[in-house]
Amino acid sequence: MSPFPSRIAPVFKDVPSEKSNDWRWQLSKRLNSVEEFEQVLRLTPSEKKALSSPGLFRVDVTPYYVSLINPEDPDDPIRKQIIPTAEELSAFTGQMEDSLSEDRHSPVPGLVHRYPDRVLMLVTTQCAVYCRYCTRARIVGDPGQTFAREDFEQQIDYIKHTPQIRDVLLSGGDPLTLAPRLLEEILTRLREIPHVEILRIGSRVPVFMPMRVTTELTDMLQKFHPLWFNIHVNHPNEITAELAEATDKLTRAGIPLGNQSVLLAGVNDCVHIQRKLVQELVRLRVRPYYLYQCDLVEGAGHFRTPVAKGIEIIEGLRGHTSGFAVPTFCVDAPGGGGKIPVMPTYHISASDHKVILRNFEGFITTYEEPLDYKPHDPATCPYCQNKRLEPGQRGISGLLDGEAMTITPEGFDQIHIRGGGQHRLRENSEKWKPLGIGSGENDNGNPNDSLGG
Repeated sequence: MSPFPSRIAPVFKDVPSEKSNDWRWQLSKRLNSVEEFEQVLRLTPSEKKALSSPGLFRVDVTPYYVSLINPEDPDDPIRKQIIPTAEELSAFTGQMEDSLSEDRHSPVPGLVHRYPDRVLMLVTTQCAVYCRYCTRARIVGDPGQTFAREDFEQQIDYIKHTPQIRDVLLSGGDPLTLAPRLLEEILTRLREIPHVEILRIGSRVPVFMPMRVTTELTDMLQKFHPLWFNIHVNHPNEITAELAEATDKLTRAGIPLGNQSVLLAGVNDCVHIQRKLVQELVRLRVRPYYLYQCDLVEGAGHFRTPVAKGIEIIEGLRGHTSGFAVPTFCVDAPGGGGKIPVMPTYHISASDHKVILRNFEGFITTYEEPLDYKPHDPATCPYCQNKRLEPGQRGISGLLDGEAMTITPEGFDQIHIRGGGQHRLRENSEKWKPLGIGSGENDNGNPNDSLGG
């Protein structure tokens, strides 16, 4: 195997290694102005215009990360991710400040409870470097939006008093920019909550500033197992000897690693770039986890691709490389619906006794279904009898479990009453209750045959 590269920009060549390998020095020497960037590369007129524009989303780049840019290439994939252009200033149809409705789905500031058994805990608004497509640009990088001790206490209190939460993901901003003692305090407080089983950290610091992953950090993190860690690599050029060292330290501490990428026009919207990326990631013992469609966030319009591009990429990965190297492509639903997986269609047709499928090569086959299958009996299954509660969020799974017959939009019944009053054909509500499906009544006093509003 060929070794991973290590690069340093000429302007930093004479910096002593004890400084350049110190994450605090990296943070203190970040580049953010026209004059600083032009010590490393020649800015385009579009980049100069953006950097000189008032109200621009924050710009900060570590010396380590800016050194990965090819200064002769204005279309360098790393450059595009962190140096703004004038395109960032243009609005586009559908853009929103909070496109995922995270703040709407936060019972307390900075705690997003979208899924039944897990929460997203925003612990800081600061990052080592600011991605130009950041979905939380509304708060990230703004010192005025920093979460206070009071917010942190409210987050912990909500988790303590919500026993259905078993999984807490720390994000921000970037948790690894926190003071080490504060990060340890947060993890300690969460681990003290009996029903919290899994702790997770989402961080791009190992990519932007791998020297932050010290032995002291990994020694501290491994005290809180089971703890999972997701990094964020978008392009093979971001995979370096330094990142390999950082991920090695994390995996040796027993921390499983995943990677989340964002599909970005002009950066990684290519099957062969993505294939190289995932193959390099698994060399680092990092499993590709998600490939996200770019969000409808302000300033990111020029990064967006058609959703079909993501499907094309998965088509070029599944079967063409190891299965564990294929991420899930998903659209994080605008308006707050959460992650929706999107993939090529492999199921072609079906009858009552066989299904027709195709593989990555176009090979078409049939699978004969069993004719004597004895269905699973929930009445005798202890897991079915003691399933975790997911109030109001059972969705399609609830239909399959026989909890209801339908999912109806809010106000569906009222709309279809069409203003009419009670009459003799509406008197018996039992006529709409399916035998053996659902039980009791819903909030409207109607038979509980729907999981809708």
